[in-house]
Amino acid sequence: MGVLVARPGECAYLEVALPGRPKEVAGVLLLDVEADELHLRLRRDWESFAGQEADVLTLLEEDIAAKGREWGGKRVLEFLEDHLSHTVRITERERMHVADFPARLRRLYREAVEPVVLEYRTHLPAYRAWAAAGGLSEAQLPEPEGWVEVPEELRISNDMFIVTVHGRSMEPLIPDGSRCIFRRHVGGSRRGRRLLIQRVYDGEPSTELTVKEYASEKRQTGEDGWEHKLIRMIPLNPEFPEWELREGEFQVLGEFVAVLPGEE
Repeated sequence: MGVLVARPGECAYLEVALPGRPKEVAGVLLLDVEADELHLRLRRDWESFAGQEADVLTLLEEDIAAKGREWGGKRVLEFLEDHLSHTVRITERERMHVADFPARLRRLYREAVEPVVLEYRTHLPAYRAWAAAGGLSEAQLPEPEGWVEVPEELRISNDMFIVTVHGRSMEPLIPDGSRCIFRRHVGGSRRGRRLLIQRVYDGEPSTELTVKEYASEKRQTGEDGWEHKLIRMIPLNPEFPEWELREGEFQVLGEFVAVLPGEE
């Protein structure tokens, strides 16, 4: 893995002052000075945030992104500084050194913008439970501890949720400590799928969770029947051994979808 070297950056915040309301930060613009590339993230809940002004603000985001690609980031910031109104403006630039511009943008946005939570549209439920990419971990799945905004490009649905995964056995796909999106498993073939499983003892679900790739061997039990001869839970990291379970010793909670990107 290469070492990221910090480069000069400039950050400005997009502020919106709607009639009868104080100004609020509605987005972040982060300039990679050396590459002259503008990294942009504006809120996604314009309809809830701005009402009748939502269409205008949505078009503003598209316009800034298009100008950034055409003109370069520095010229776009200068244009916005000169032409935006009192209703929509950007702040003075802050200089900083940045190693990972997308990751820094995510952190700056989270710290500055207070979005409206649109459940299963922009945000997914995050559970206090965490799963082990190694052995089995102690965990609980009560009510969600909160709702986490997910990347706009990820199409989400109401059968998805977030759990933190600790351990190295699923690296490089799932780095230690990653927050991961899972989709509730609704049946069908499990072979080759990366699954979040819960250990079962004497027919009762426990609080132990883990993430592994599922593999199995089947055998015929009659003319039309079959059963799992062997169920193997396989780590992706070759430093870790695979291990075996029998039917009835676990239940599948979800299938791995994606790792949430980190912050700098």
